[in-house]
Amino acid sequence: MEILETLRALNACFGPSGQEGAVAEAIRKIAAPYVDECAVDTLGNLLCRKKGKGPKVLFAAHMDSIGLIITHIDEHGFLRFGPVGGLSAHEVLGAPVRFANGVKGVVALEGKVEAKEMKLEHLYVDIGARDEKEARSMVQVGDVAVYDTAAFQSGSRIFSPYLDDRIACVVLLMAMERLGETDNDLTFAFTVQEEVGLRGAKTAAYGVEPDYGIAVDVTDSDDIPSAPHECSSSAGKGAAIKVMDSSVICHPSVVARLEKLAQEGQIPCQKDILRFGGTDAGAIHQSRAGVYTGGISIPTRYVHTPLEMADAGDIEACAALVAAFAQARLD
Repeated sequence: MEILETLRALNACFGPSGQEGAVAEAIRKIAAPYVDECAVDTLGNLLCRKKGKGPKVLFAAHMDSIGLIITHIDEHGFLRFGPVGGLSAHEVLGAPVRFANGVKGVVALEGKVEAKEMKLEHLYVDIGARDEKEARSMVQVGDVAVYDTAAFQSGSRIFSPYLDDRIACVVLLMAMERLGETDNDLTFAFTVQEEVGLRGAKTAAYGVEPDYGIAVDVTDSDDIPSAPHECSSSAGKGAAIKVMDSSVICHPSVVARLEKLAQEGQIPCQKDILRFGGTDAGAIHQSRAGVYTGGISIPTRYVHTPLEMADAGDIEACAALVAAFAQARLD
C-alpha cells in the first residue's frame, strides 16, 4: 500500500468532526478485502473485524479532523467562525479552506488587530462574496470548513493537512494488509469525533468489549528549533510507544509488550510521553470494567496546522508494530 496515495484518497474526503461518513466509506472500500466484516455503528464509527477465537483486540484511529464552523455572515459577505476541535489563531491565519459543497476561501485577520494580539474572534473567512446576499447563496451558518492544502513528499518526509489522524488510518490499513494468521479477534475501529472529546472511541469500546486496546494517533515531535521539550518523541526515530499523556497512563504490561515486539521484530521505536493532549486511549482504557490499553504514535511536526509533517519510516514502523501486536499471543 502506497502511503501518500492512500493518504491523498482519504484527504480528498470532507470529514470534520461529526461529518466523517465520506472518509468512512473510502476506508471501507480499502479495508474490505482484509477483514471478515465492516459495519458502521450509531455514532458513525467504522468497525472492521477480523474474527478469531482468542482475546478481543481493539485498534483505534480517528477519522475526523478539526474545522471551522460558520457562526455569522456579515453585511459585506465575510464569515465569522468558531472552532470544531483545537484551533489556534496563529496556526489558522492565512489558511486556504474549503466547504463540503466545494466553496473555497481563506482565513484572514481584521485590519485593526496586530498579529501578536490576535485571537480566533479576530479572524474571518473570505470566500470572495461581494455582499451578505451572495455569501448566503454560497454557504450557510452552521456549515463547516476544513483546510484545503495539498499533500506532498520531500525525501522521506510527508507533508499534509490532517495527518492528525488520517495518517493513523493509513497505518491501520497497512497493518491489515500485512496480517497473517492469528487467533486474536481483531477490530480496527476508525472512530469519529475524537477532536471534540474522544466520543466515538467511547461508544466503540463499549460495543466491542475488548480485552486490549491500542490507540494509533500522531504525537508532537520534539525536534523543532527551540523545542519546549514538552514531549519525548522525534520524527525519524521510529514508532512512538505511548507511556502517558493527559488522557491516559498506558498499562505497563501493554507498554512492555509493545517494546518487546518492537525489539523482536527489529522495529525502530521510542517512548511517547506527552505533557498535554490525548488520544482515543483515554476513552478506551476506562470502558466498562477497564481495558488493557496502550498507544502507538507517529511523531508529527506542526500538529493542527494546514501542513503537518511526519516521516515515512516512522509510518512504516507503526504499521509493523500494529501488525505485530495483532498477531501476538495474548493472555
